[in-house]
Amino acid sequence: MSTLTFRAATLADIPALITLVTSAYRGDASRAGWTTEADMLDGARIDAQGLQADIERPRSTVLLAERAGALVACAHVADEGGKGYFGMFSVDPAQQGGGIGKQLMDAAEAHAAHEWGVPVMQMTVIDIRDELIAFYERRGYARTGIKKPFPYGDERFGIPKRDDLRFEVLEKPLAAQS
Repeated sequence: MSTLTFRAATLADIPALITLVTSAYRGDASRAGWTTEADMLDGARIDAQGLQADIERPRSTVLLAERAGALVACAHVADEGGKGYFGMFSVDPAQQGGGIGKQLMDAAEAHAAHEWGVPVMQMTVIDIRDELIAFYERRGYARTGIKKPFPYGDERFGIPKRDDLRFEVLEKPLAAQS
């Protein structure tokens, strides 16, 4: 297999990003991987307007992982109040389990530390996603115990299929960068 390359997304990448993120989280196609939210949420996972805002805002990068020029994974990384934010983490379901996600996480953490000098990376995960949380814990993230309500009624986050969803904040210290 060829090596992964990483780059910042541009507005021209938005259609491919919507396809990738949707395939990783929504609908039957997402069931090919283990990150699916299809049993918890329907509707869109991301839209063009939100992606454009993430791409254009200062101290924010939508990081792409490509193999031989083809998009295989992405993540949104940003400086939010002096802490790194990691989200929209998506790997092509057919390629999950092969180390792409781990490499992208490493690249995203390095980017946040180098570009913005943030001391920690945070993310929010739906707290009933035990297998996903365990994956992040193996990558050095810890549960903070901080819970945030799921934004029921805001379809930008999906259409819930259950009434017990909430987010938990996970956090990882980043190595100091010189």
